[in-house]
Amino acid sequence: MSDPKVIDGKAFAERLRARIAALAAAFEARAGRKAGLAVVLVGEDPASQVYVSSKGKQTVAAGMASFEHKLPADAGEADLLSLIARLNADPAVDGILVQLPLPGHLDEQTVIAAIDPDKDVDGFHIANAGRLAVGQSGYVPCTPLGCIMLLKDRLGDLSGLDAVVIGRSNIVGKPMAQLLLAESCTVTIAHSRTKNLPEVVRRADIVVAAVGRPEMVKGDWIKPGATVIDVGINRLPPTDEKPKGRLVGDVDYSSALHNAAGITPVPGGVGPMTIAVLLRNALVAAYDHIGAPLPTAELPENTI
Repeated sequence: MSDPKVIDGKAFAERLRARIAALAAAFEARAGRKAGLAVVLVGEDPASQVYVSSKGKQTVAAGMASFEHKLPADAGEADLLSLIARLNADPAVDGILVQLPLPGHLDEQTVIAAIDPDKDVDGFHIANAGRLAVGQSGYVPCTPLGCIMLLKDRLGDLSGLDAVVIGRSNIVGKPMAQLLLAESCTVTIAHSRTKNLPEVVRRADIVVAAVGRPEMVKGDWIKPGATVIDVGINRLPPTDEKPKGRLVGDVDYSSALHNAAGITPVPGGVGPMTIAVLLRNALVAAYDHIGAPLPTAELPENTI
């Protein structure tokens, strides 16, 4: 029997993808075409190749059209921007994702800024970051949106809870804090340089760890009864028992499990949510592009 403390992101993501598939079929029947997601990969980074392949397979499995564009590692910025311009103009493409990181000679901010904000299903464009900051509708980065879904599924109303986000990246930390504020949490953004970090974390009802340091957050930092969302995914050095190295989060899972009322494992927690939410964002974009609201009346609010 599974531990009731474990927040099963893999199972939640499966349910979310099933709902997305149903709504994707409804979209195709209404629009006469499939919702379309374009993914651009520059170079041959092995981890990025695996991730892009997984995105493509899950997009097709959800009944959506997948457009994959691969450019060589030495591709010029003009070539990449030209491709993005074509995708912006393509009515079959509802969402555009440029896989990060890019090769060093390409400027990520320039590339992200070139994507049509209404096709920016990664939620990285400054227009979407601004919309989130002021509480307007826009596309939200997939990982933090997945985290908020898991939290609402576990806790229900988050209003009034004390939340600490460890990490201040534009991809996770900052948008995570904005989403928690929107749920009327009291939010602290902490990071590796925060003074008395364990004491800051100990007061939190919700802890979101996204700092990129393996097992940095110890079990005795966690207030009894708190809910812990571990965004980190770190590979430890290989050992005789684990020749490929062991995957761990930013939280010392075994010790945190004693105090936490709920905690995401690594792997199997936040990770599976990211692609599922990407598909969700692409589907929302598709409905927006035909001027129709997403038909979510039959769906729980926090799952789509």
